[in-house]
Amino acid sequence: MGKTVTTYLVDGDPKGTRYAFISNKICQMFVVPRSNLDYLDKQKKLHKPAFYILIGEDEMAKPQAYIGETENFRERVKDHDQKKTFWQKALIFVSKDADMTKTDVQYLEFLAVQQAKHINRYGLQENKQTPKEPNLPEYQKDAMDEFFEDIKFLTSFIGISIFETAPVNQLPVFHFKRRGANARGVYDGNGFTVLRESVLSKDAVNSCHAIARREMIIKDYSQINDNGNPVLTSDISFSSPSTAAGICGGCSSNGWVEWKNDKGQTLDEVYRNK
Repeated sequence: MGKTVTTYLVDGDPKGTRYAFISNKICQMFVVPRSNLDYLDKQKKLHKPAFYILIGEDEMAKPQAYIGETENFRERVKDHDQKKTFWQKALIFVSKDADMTKTDVQYLEFLAVQQAKHINRYGLQENKQTPKEPNLPEYQKDAMDEFFEDIKFLTSFIGISIFETAPVNQLPVFHFKRRGANARGVYDGNGFTVLRESVLSKDAVNSCHAIARREMIIKDYSQINDNGNPVLTSDISFSSPSTAAGICGGCSSNGWVEWKNDKGQTLDEVYRNK
């Protein structure tokens, strides 16, 4: 079944401040860059209970996020602006109609942290505590479950994959073997995911364009095996197969030809030269 999403670009910039909602749904998402927090003073809906996600995507290791809830986002974000350095934009979710309650947004936070940690596409290091499920009446829990489904749809709509599960068990596995690396990964059309327990090369050549990101991934998401190779402790998603190959091998790589399946076919042969 089709869906209609209405998006309004507040300043005419597709990457700037905007809001979006699904027709016949009450969930409304505001996307506010950190550089334009003054907009919050003009938007009264953001002075009320809200669920929000701070997003940091600087191409270092995994993208980062902070998931939270508040009774007044305009006031809450002032503290985040002073104390949290990682984020570049905020996604704020409110009801277009009746205001949500404090317990409503606490329940959304509970669902979101639980699912984002399970999917593990974004690092949640800033979420120091795991929220407990608040006590909601059954009918209101059903309403918030539906609201959360709309949150997941709208975040995906703008390219934020924090709640998207890569169907790794349903996709063909490709292998990368170079410079002592022995990595496995899958391609889903939107990017490439290197799978947990993949073995990376021991080091990187000086010409490797992603040395800093590789070092952060090794530091945060790997353990060193008996041979001295980093072994991933988590699935890691990349925007392209070549970036994934470069991280694994510690050198510049054309991932479209270096990732191969069990038959020896390259990623390019399987997906682009059918």
